[in-house]
Amino acid sequence: MAERRQEREAPDAVLTRIGQVVMLHHGGDREEARRRLLALWTEIGEDGAPLHRCTLAHYLADTHDDPSDELAWDLRALTAADEEHAEHEGSLEVRALYPSLHLNLAADYVKLGRAEAARTHVRRARSAAVALGDDRYGDGVRAAISRMELRLGEGTW
Repeated sequence: MAERRQEREAPDAVLTRIGQVVMLHHGGDREEARRRLLALWTEIGEDGAPLHRCTLAHYLADTHDDPSDELAWDLRALTAADEEHAEHEGSLEVRALYPSLHLNLAADYVKLGRAEAARTHVRRARSAAVALGDDRYGDGVRAAISRMELRLGEGTW
């Protein structure tokens, strides 16, 4: 059923639906956002388009209170991004996600008291940041990477 629905919708329609739920989350309704994102995850399925799974898992992580759950969703997002990267030979869209994905993983590891793993991911975020544009999003992610580097005692390059 999920496959048929996904086939009927243009690929960006799924991302639009995810974006609508993210707005709900940003509006303060974390529980409802988590419920709707989990329903979308069930609909899309483990075999859904990697970009959809990456985006969905990336945002689902932010709706969890338990750092271990957050880490699990962020790892799913990274795995899906790697699949998308392999399928589309490093599309710019996916390359621009890597800095944020690694930054989130660094934050997860900080919450779990795993500083060395956090340092590894903040370094990966910094390296991947070359794919970011010179725009508000790119500036925001680069600034967040710098803050995490300072928090972890990493020098900026």
